[in-house]
Amino acid sequence: MDQRLTDADLSRVLQPVATANGLSNRHYIDPAWFEADRERVFFDNWAGIGFAKDVPENGDAKPQTFLGQPLVIIRGRDGNVRVFQNICRHRGMILVREPGRIRGAIRCAYHSWCYDLDGALKATPHVGGPGHNAHEAIRRDELGLIEVRSHVWRDVVFVNISGDALPFEEAHSKAVDRWKEFEMPLHHSGADSGFALDVATNWKLAVENYCESYHLPWVHPGLNSYSRLEDHYHIEEPGAFSGQGTMVYRQMAGENGQVFGDAPKLGPKWDTAAEYIALYPNVLFGVHRDHSFAILLEPISVDRTIEHVEIYYHDEASVGPGYQALRNRNTTQWKEVFEEDVFVVEGMQQGRHAVDFDGGRFSPVMDSPTHMFHHWVATQLAR
Repeated sequence: MDQRLTDADLSRVLQPVATANGLSNRHYIDPAWFEADRERVFFDNWAGIGFAKDVPENGDAKPQTFLGQPLVIIRGRDGNVRVFQNICRHRGMILVREPGRIRGAIRCAYHSWCYDLDGALKATPHVGGPGHNAHEAIRRDELGLIEVRSHVWRDVVFVNISGDALPFEEAHSKAVDRWKEFEMPLHHSGADSGFALDVATNWKLAVENYCESYHLPWVHPGLNSYSRLEDHYHIEEPGAFSGQGTMVYRQMAGENGQVFGDAPKLGPKWDTAAEYIALYPNVLFGVHRDHSFAILLEPISVDRTIEHVEIYYHDEASVGPGYQALRNRNTTQWKEVFEEDVFVVEGMQQGRHAVDFDGGRFSPVMDSPTHMFHHWVATQLAR
């Protein structure tokens, strides 16, 4: 990349919201800039790659490819979730190909090197010749699986691939503190509470759209019919997250008045409030008195993103069979809402090919959470 173009482009984004331009077209359509996002935005920060619910029991493993990196999420015998590079230290062979329970050890199908669930190298058959399973040059204590820094928050598995980010608890202390009332077990009911959307857009446009409520009257008329534009407020934490909240959350009720159970010990604010934040770079969260959700944005290419949506309940009874119909309604409702955004983010992606578009401008009143995200991305790329 031309450093002079890079600096001139980003300096406009780093202006105050009233005078700033958005990120220019190249950040959405140029594969070279997608690679820059990969290294400086995703690998250097805490990025979401999966969900702890997918490895519910000790010994469960789930392979995950993230921006080309072969990873595997494992719940160890101690119950802790860890992430490793999914390769054998011998010749780089992929180890775990399908999600499931690991019986005994992680065995490489190539030369049968075996690893424990904590990554320790346990067996190296014939490494010193036929019948000789050890060699002084092969130090098992130095050849365990390569662990990737990881942290689980609100069931999302985050990784810091470069290893250079602040500890998650420090980097995202303000998000954790903001929602400390929701620090309780989250309950997931399975396939009826999750779905994925394959969207023809750059990942950043999905974040930008989520951050603001400005589009509600035109894109989400059903939602806006009771949660109006004037009922929303901005949420902004520079360098970490931004989004919006509503003061008029309406709890879903079944035909017989059935509702999902509330989270315990919530303050009165949450009787009618709900909040939605984009935790930079790629996880979108929502919290309500009775349920929460997480949307993990998986960047596939410069113009394709998969949105993995999982819905969680705060009361364990809500994931039981008696709530099946109400859960189905809740999942359907959220899917409809998120599908309403697809034409917007895909339309903006198409628009980024217009040669005279300068990145756009921001409403200083309505767009500041979105500008905050642009500012953060520009800061990462300008380092």
